[in-house]
Amino acid sequence: MTEGLAVQLNGIRKKGRRKPIGPLNLDIPCGYVVALVGPNGSGKSTIMNLILQTLHPDEGEIKWFGESVAGVLPTQLRQSIGYVPEAPIVDENSQTVEEAAEFRARWYPNWDQWKLEDLLRKFEVPEKGKLSKMSKGERRKFEIAAAMACRPKLLLLDEPSSGLDPFAWKHMIEVLRSAMEEDELTILLSTHIVDEVKRLADYIALVHQGQVKGMVEKDVLLGNWREIWVRGDKENFEGLKDILEAEEDGPSTWRLLVQNQTTLEDQLAERGITIVRSRGLELEDILSLWMKGNLPEEIKWKRGDL
Repeated sequence: MTEGLAVQLNGIRKKGRRKPIGPLNLDIPCGYVVALVGPNGSGKSTIMNLILQTLHPDEGEIKWFGESVAGVLPTQLRQSIGYVPEAPIVDENSQTVEEAAEFRARWYPNWDQWKLEDLLRKFEVPEKGKLSKMSKGERRKFEIAAAMACRPKLLLLDEPSSGLDPFAWKHMIEVLRSAMEEDELTILLSTHIVDEVKRLADYIALVHQGQVKGMVEKDVLLGNWREIWVRGDKENFEGLKDILEAEEDGPSTWRLLVQNQTTLEDQLAERGITIVRSRGLELEDILSLWMKGNLPEEIKWKRGDL
């Protein structure tokens, strides 16, 4: 993977109509997929617009590939960023696929027409008719194909699977993974689709109430919390800090919600508690715990760790 940072947000603040955003501190490492997750209205799309400079911060600094820019993004830097917004581009409604592609190609010197045509064919996007007449899924597939044809170094995807059927969604995942290997592409993904995070993300950044609450390696995050069922007396395990919840599940049997299971297993064994079975938590449950502040310090991502 490419070393360095694709984007760095340092102390970014933005006044909003409903609520302020920030401070935002986030490092996007080159060559990885970072998924922004969080409730609707938490600030995920705002982060993307700040990176694109369609919104300008009131405070703080943004760096792109180590470069800090005052004012409008230089053309060369903007041309290295591909973007698929959550809503279709209104100005393209009256255009056909060919017309929209021709217009986009003027702005991107690395435009790859062969790649566009190949993806449109694989995605089965109709060539004739205006974009506004396409189904939501067809329009989405064109936007993803066009963004990939730009040959960007950084790709911003805001709810990319919106409107896609399961077959097109699977193909999109394959296309993005292939691009990661071929072009050393960096992807910042905003999504509420759990399977999208599981299949694509290398890192997960939680955005909640206008702030980035942390960024963690996906596999570490998924492996940290578990449900375990134990047999023994409750007073023998009460007070252990890695037990978040305890619920009776039969005679002398308890269901425990735990973190740091490896360490906890030794503590339970010392107290005569037998582990009957265990299972990992679903990502939705983990994110809920994270939003409540249950993220152990030892797995928090810190700047410079990569």
